[in-house]
Amino acid sequence: MNLRNVAIIAHVDHGKTTLVDQLFRQSGTFRDNQRVEERAMDSNDLEKERGITILAKCTSVEWEGTRINIVDTPGHADFGGEVERILSMVDGVILLVDASEGAMPQTKFVTGKALALGLRPIVVVNKVDRPDERIQEVLDEVFDLFVSLEASDEQLDFPVLYASGRNGYANEDYTLREGTLKPLFQKIVDHVPAPSADPDGPFKFLVTLLDRDNFLGRILTGLVFSGSIKTNQAIHALDNDGNVVETGRASKIMTFRGLERVPTDEAQAGDIISLAGLTHTTVSNTICDPSVTDPLHAQPIDPPTLSMRFAVNDSPMAGREGTKVTSRMIRDRLFREAESNVAIKVTEAADRDSYEVAGRGELQLGVLIETMRREGFELGISRPRVLFREDEAGNRTEPYETVVIDVDDEYSGTVVEKMAIRKAELTDMRPSGGGKTRITFSAPSRGLIGYHGEFLSDTRGTGIMNRLFEKYGPHKGNIEGRKNGVLISNGSGEANAYALGPLEERGVLMVGVGEVLYEGMIIGENAKPEDLEVNPMKSKALTNFRASGKDDAVRLTPPWKMTLEQAIAYIDDDEMVEVTPKTIRLRKRYLDPHERKKASRAKVAA
Repeated sequence: MNLRNVAIIAHVDHGKTTLVDQLFRQSGTFRDNQRVEERAMDSNDLEKERGITILAKCTSVEWEGTRINIVDTPGHADFGGEVERILSMVDGVILLVDASEGAMPQTKFVTGKALALGLRPIVVVNKVDRPDERIQEVLDEVFDLFVSLEASDEQLDFPVLYASGRNGYANEDYTLREGTLKPLFQKIVDHVPAPSADPDGPFKFLVTLLDRDNFLGRILTGLVFSGSIKTNQAIHALDNDGNVVETGRASKIMTFRGLERVPTDEAQAGDIISLAGLTHTTVSNTICDPSVTDPLHAQPIDPPTLSMRFAVNDSPMAGREGTKVTSRMIRDRLFREAESNVAIKVTEAADRDSYEVAGRGELQLGVLIETMRREGFELGISRPRVLFREDEAGNRTEPYETVVIDVDDEYSGTVVEKMAIRKAELTDMRPSGGGKTRITFSAPSRGLIGYHGEFLSDTRGTGIMNRLFEKYGPHKGNIEGRKNGVLISNGSGEANAYALGPLEERGVLMVGVGEVLYEGMIIGENAKPEDLEVNPMKSKALTNFRASGKDDAVRLTPPWKMTLEQAIAYIDDDEMVEVTPKTIRLRKRYLDPHERKKASRAKVAA
């Protein structure tokens, strides 16, 4: 059978997963009467809620005698580590760009990797039915992007299709607004070369993705570069230096048919398969015939740039809402995550009750925390901190990010001013049409922690910010953090309206009437820079005198309830987020005021 391996790459929300849904339907992978959820490839609950692809997934469709293996890739920079490795599995890419937004930072990042590997893209301008489409300008942007990424003449001569993934059509004529995806299928078959694998050589397979199954153990997915493999065949795994990681047998071989993995007895060179039977092999290892001693070249795994402390929940409310609260349970879960997600590194702290978890960004770690929370875990989470390094000369360096901001013209001055405070350097500023400006910065990651919420407030919710890891650069010195202090509960009990009413004048409240509080819990933001201990449980003193008139009922503003990401970005170094399956609370790291003063004095002395 003819075979084509292709990846779909695009920025967040440019319609990759929706387009794949339509490819399924029109290739006959789904029956006409089969009930399938929207965005079938986004199978994870968090992916459905957030509308983003978090995990790279392989699938397969058949069209007129050709099997097309399709890899749906994450569009967010925090999951970019997966994208680089996936591109080594495929022979072509479909570059999807929004007909209005055009080429975005993540598009640049992934396209650069694809062009460097010599892949020839098919450009699909998606969402051509948008009322604010600007198809020709977007095509010019894509061409300029390819030129800036030093594309070859062959790569610059890319085919273009104009599509609407939601409505299921693609055409070579940008004026048409009807039809099917047949032109796209045909373009994949004509433009993407068949895999250049060696069918007669010894078996070699490069691990690109790692998954875990309760029955099969580790499931390793990747491309068969040469030879073939049969069930129960003897194999061994090599690391990048050629050392043997382990030997074993291929207990199960699976290929992709639609959304499912289907067991098979034999796999051939050029196919994308999943393999079970090995217990220590991981991403970027080579699985091969025992006679092979040279590993395949693998893309290095990006180093983590950010870390958080995951601790056992030690608040007075611990164990009331979650079922998994012990350090052993947390440890097992984190190390299991690090096993399947190679971009995450876990190290045990000296106190053995907390773990340092390092990853590629706030979103990636936030997704892990939210997943654990839904599984019944209770955790105490620290403020994110960047991971510093030293260069050859012994100077301290820190991670930088390219930040591209699309904002209404009237807010551009505020954004530039706020980014300058966070030690960002302006590298480009240009009008992007429709009364908007596109501003590009090179900014230390440290300065961006906690900025997104403030950015949305400054731009009245209309600004769009995209971030991408750029480099490790010189340390920028002290960066100003949160300006406001917090209101801290000085006791335990239930918050009541009589006490909360006067506290509203002090700042913004984060708790409502009837909520159970404890000493050291953060109940609001102070309007002034210092922290303030308050009593939100104080009740009205009873007297023998009747009031001449009825007490006015206290009217409170609805409390400010933060999402998990907002809470993690908001807290300071001496604070934590208490995460349970039902609640997100903010608290001081040391609940006792005397302990807090002692820690503060020690910090000043240091």
